[in-house]
Amino acid sequence: MRSMSLTPEARARRIKVLIFDVDGVLTDGQIIVVPESSLPDAKGLEVKGFSAHDGLGITLARLAGIKVGVITKRQSRVVAIRAHDLKLEYVYQGQSHKLSAVHDILAKEGITLDELAYVGDDIIDLPVMRVCGLAIATANARPQVKAIAHHVTPNPGGQGAGRDAIEFLLSARGILDQMIEQYLDADNPAAAVADIGTGNM
Repeated sequence: MRSMSLTPEARARRIKVLIFDVDGVLTDGQIIVVPESSLPDAKGLEVKGFSAHDGLGITLARLAGIKVGVITKRQSRVVAIRAHDLKLEYVYQGQSHKLSAVHDILAKEGITLDELAYVGDDIIDLPVMRVCGLAIATANARPQVKAIAHHVTPNPGGQGAGRDAIEFLLSARGILDQMIEQYLDADNPAAAVADIGTGNM
């Protein structure tokens, strides 16, 4: 039986894998669709905005040995591109029921639910957030999501919520400043390996 008495910081110290929802968490939730042609049955090009702060945060998480991924209901080329640029270990799109993807990750990593953190903003995220080791809600999350979260980020999705979640994990371990200095060390090969892409998409 999972302990209900652990503080959010204690939960954070056990995390080995951090999973984000995408829309409303790594973005502000807006979905902009641009038609690819003027034909009536033309497909649309989906456009999303991501925070550079979140990207650098993912580098810090990777330096700390935390694996990072996304699980999202939508199928989007732009998410695939951004995930590739961020060098995410896990990318699951088209997931209406996200727990199946979570169980796949647990099996691949050989970890338990207590070692997985999830960041969400809407009710589709509730099944995972109810069972994971550390449930994090974004500042813009729906009330039902905030009600079960162990931690709520200071910033909303698309405006640094992902970075907030990562800094919470690293601060709980007392290593945030250490990871920052490792990243800033130009002679540290681990920083180069952990770093995200340069955006040449």
